[in-house]
Amino acid sequence: MGSKTDDVTLSAAAIPADDFAAMRAENLARWPTGAEVDLEEAVEFHKSLPEHKQLGWVMRQAVREGRCLTQPRGGFGTLELQLELMRALDRDGMADIVPTTTDSYTRNEQWTQAETGIEESKRQGRSMLNGFPMVNYGPRETRKLIEAIGKPAIVLSGTAMPRLTCEIGFAAGYSGYLGSGIAYTTSYTKNTSIAEGIRNYQYLDRLAALYLEHGVELHRRQPGFLTGTNVPPSIAITVAVLDTLLAAGQGVRNYGLELGQTLHLIQDSAAIRVCGELAQEYLAAAGFDDMFTPVTSLHWMGAWPQDDAQAAALVSYGGTLAAVGGAVSVTTKSTHEAYGIPTPEANAEGLRTTRMAIYLARHIRLDDLPEFKAEVDLIRREAKPVIDKVLEMGDGDAAQGAVKALEAGVLDIPWSPNRFVKSRVMPARDADGYLRIYDPADMPIPKDVMAVHEEGLKKRAEAEGVAYDRDLAVKSVYEISEPLDRLLPFPWAAE
Repeated sequence: MGSKTDDVTLSAAAIPADDFAAMRAENLARWPTGAEVDLEEAVEFHKSLPEHKQLGWVMRQAVREGRCLTQPRGGFGTLELQLELMRALDRDGMADIVPTTTDSYTRNEQWTQAETGIEESKRQGRSMLNGFPMVNYGPRETRKLIEAIGKPAIVLSGTAMPRLTCEIGFAAGYSGYLGSGIAYTTSYTKNTSIAEGIRNYQYLDRLAALYLEHGVELHRRQPGFLTGTNVPPSIAITVAVLDTLLAAGQGVRNYGLELGQTLHLIQDSAAIRVCGELAQEYLAAAGFDDMFTPVTSLHWMGAWPQDDAQAAALVSYGGTLAAVGGAVSVTTKSTHEAYGIPTPEANAEGLRTTRMAIYLARHIRLDDLPEFKAEVDLIRREAKPVIDKVLEMGDGDAAQGAVKALEAGVLDIPWSPNRFVKSRVMPARDADGYLRIYDPADMPIPKDVMAVHEEGLKKRAEAEGVAYDRDLAVKSVYEISEPLDRLLPFPWAAE
């Protein structure tokens, strides 16, 4: 942003109250609807909501009762269309958590263009934006969405620049907000520095903590990677732990972690287990012993098949993976994923499909399975040395460490668009379907761990009769979107 409040040394320490008050005043003045934000009034509104519409309480209750909640994604360009969508997701889809996804202009703080998109959507009678322009509508109008549903609502902003959107969203009555400084900056942006992305989310987390100081526990959530490619669990977990430490430093105490699915039942279950355990382990080491960190599983983030039947299988399997893995919630998709934004009907259907899969798999756990125990151990041995090195590079400061480690490639993200990330690490699926690392680049992954990865990948190359090279990684990205007659043909057909 380049404002005077950003010209400070990056640190994981909490933003002082006076500094934050100045930052808020400057931020809210950037668009007219910022003047509608009234913290005291917003706090009273949140306190007036029943517990079942407060996401912080709902997530804690889900853990207490061992439930896996469902939450889709979705946003349209006008208030009327967004109302229709959220009602459909709440009632027809039986969503446990109702989302509002913001549009690309809002994500990039291009509110003048978003205003044009609203007008064009109204003229066309359909959404001309790929999400809801929350900042343009402001907290008063946006609150109508909260009042129209019977579940808690979460903002899905998909941005490295959440400062004004989070003010509007929280003031409107949203009790959850998805996003984090490291994950979203490395997933979504090219030119935003890691330091700027971290600072932007420290603002959001400090704001959530301010609400907590006033007696309102909001739910913050760290996102899984949305690069549309394969991200090994250890890398996702490493970033989740670092983002969690950054949120804790600002005073957040209700913070979910989200992991994209690898589509391997054992690996996804093990990843969910390790993510929750390592987050608590590093929080405790940093002196935070009261932070709630439930884990959410995210439906497949890679390329989707165009065939409805194949897509429906992915939706259902995604619910199964989340339930068996013990995730507290699952972020769902629909059979329209390959084509773009789903209709409210298709979105609701994806929710119900996932919910049925959760019901069928709700009693299954892999805890005593030897392969599960081995994978838990492997992921821990893969992630911990990287997390430790990042923190060492920052002299214990997660913010400083993350910036330095990403610059050096000690922490790396596959296929990241961000120019401050080396993006040389290469993942690929092995012979048994596990997502492994073909090339760790400069990441300090132990040799004995890499030996396990290499063995499985070489077995795959041998079984498929292909070279052991980077094409294994590329093929793994598009594999799931291939047509069935290529993925699993009848093996005995005549030549």
